[in-house]
Parts: sequence; C-alpha cells; structure tokens
Amino acid sequence: MNVNSIAEQLFFTTVRIDTIAQTGAQGSGTGFFFAHKHGEQDFPFVVTNKHVVLGMKAGALSFLQKRGEQPSLGNGFRLEISDWPDAWFGHPSPDVDIAICPFAPLEAHIKQQNNVDLFYRFVTTDMILDQEQLDKIDALESVTFVGYPNGIWDRANLLPVARRGITASPLAIDFENTPRFLIDASVFGGSSGSPVFLLNEGMYRDKSGMTTIGSRCLFLGVISEVFFRTQLNQIVSVPIPTQARPMAEQQEMIDLGIVVKARTVVETVEALLKARKAI
Repeated sequence: MNVNSIAEQLFFTTVRIDTIAQTGAQGSGTGFFFAHKHGEQDFPFVVTNKHVVLGMKAGALSFLQKRGEQPSLGNGFRLEISDWPDAWFGHPSPDVDIAICPFAPLEAHIKQQNNVDLFYRFVTTDMILDQEQLDKIDALESVTFVGYPNGIWDRANLLPVARRGITASPLAIDFENTPRFLIDASVFGGSSGSPVFLLNEGMYRDKSGMTTIGSRCLFLGVISEVFFRTQLNQIVSVPIPTQARPMAEQQEMIDLGIVVKARTVVETVEALLKARKAI
C-alpha cells in the first residue's frame, strides 16, 4: 500500500492501547502519534486519555512495522511496558482528560532490542487551528476520527477504523466554559483517545461562503466522553468505558461525544517538558 493521500495517512496516526486494570479486567483504547515543535526541536509523544491509562497496573502498545518506506500491513509489534504507571504524564488539571508518553525512547528500545522499524504518521502542532482559521470555521463542520471502537480493528492488516460525524457545538466556543466541544457521532468504548480531524479533500468553504480549491486536515481534539441516558431518563456524561460492560446497567448512548480540544495536548506536552527542564 502506498500511503499518499491525507485520508490514507490518517490510518497510520494511531496506536492500539490494551490495558489490565487493578481488578484484572482487560480494556482497550486509542492512542495517537503527536509531534510538538519547540524552537528547532521536535518532541514526539503517544497521546491518549487519562482514564485509558492512569490507574492501570499494566498495558501494551501495538504498532505497525514498515518495509522500506511503506507500511508492512499485517506485521505488527506489541510492546509491553513494564513500568506502565510511570510511563504516562497527565495534564496538570485534573479535569482535562489528556495523558502523554514520550515516544522516542519507545521507538529506540524497539529498534535496539528487536531491530524493528515502525511505520507511523504524526499529528503535529501546526495542524491545530490558529485564531485566523478558527474565525473562518462554521458552527457545523464534518469531523473524522480514527480509532478502535469496541476494540474493533482490521486484525489482518492491523489498521484502525475511521468514522465520521459533525460538530454539535461550535468549535469557537468552549462547551460549558471548558476546553471541550461536542460531536454528533456514534462513539463507543475503545474510541477513547481517538484523534478528531477536520478533513476536506479537493475543496472547502468557510463560513462566509468563500470556496478554496485544495485540501486541508486540521487536528481538532481528542475523544474523551460520551453522553448516556440512564434508566431514570437522566442524561449524564461519563468517560468512554475501555472495558466491556453488561447491558443490565440500562444505559443508552445518545450519539453525542465530548472532545477535549487540541490545545490541551500542547499544554500537557509543555507541562512535561518544563517539569523535566527540557525547555
């Protein structure tokens, strides 16, 4: 497979996360590759939600190998991290559901110990909306997100699943005065940590109606929570479960997901770099 188009590249931005809770229950979620540029240096990370990785006693990341400069579909590498609880750093605010793990040491370890090269594509800081772009974005935009809903993936080729929806709250506004926005989409367990993109190929319009010929892919945020209707007919938001839950709980998804805005990923990265005196 030659990975050329923007859409094709999105399938190689994610990494599958499998965890074991303190109770022994197994769970899964989504992580993605993120590169933050500070000065002349790039800092690579794996990004996901806090609730996917923190508090777990063990976990593993599943990567895709490469052959030459192309992905070797079906050939993966599963890395079990022995010091799992210490591998992750969370956003300084307890209310922001973002956690990161430095990627460079993981890649170096895999190469040195197993002589395996990984194929991936980074989501980068310059894909995040700046103020000028945000001013042109309309209240209703199509969104694309990539991950492993309910642990589903292409097991033969080791590729994630892409899904689409629309924004359900304006991107320019922080939902409930928090760094989040809503999407109207079917969001299931395993989608926790999925990156959300604004993907337009060929042409796109801004909210003034002006048409631009070309393509764009902007990183909007990370899926974190979903709204449920309970048996008491209450609407509540909860972190997307990473483990299978019995239907006896009588909860019904209402196809509204909560996305943590992309800027919080940068905040988490810079907090870690400052803590480690890297910047």
